[in-house]
Amino acid sequence: MNDKVKGPASYFPSIEKKYGQPVEHWLALIRERADDQRHMEIVAWLKSDHGLGHGHANALVAHELARRKNG
Repeated sequence: MNDKVKGPASYFPSIEKKYGQPVEHWLALIRERADDQRHMEIVAWLKSDHGLGHGHANALVAHELARRKNG
């Protein structure tokens, strides 16, 4: 059995370590903007206003938007 996390969530441990906030902090911020902004607009905002790298910001946004889409 392979329990290795794949996809955007595979970035979560490094995101928490690098930025000092739990993933839920970032996902809550994304949820506040997800109804009004597109994926790359949210990524750009996380990068410019919060200092996240592109890969980390993209992983968080992709994860949250997929969760919203799939319910």
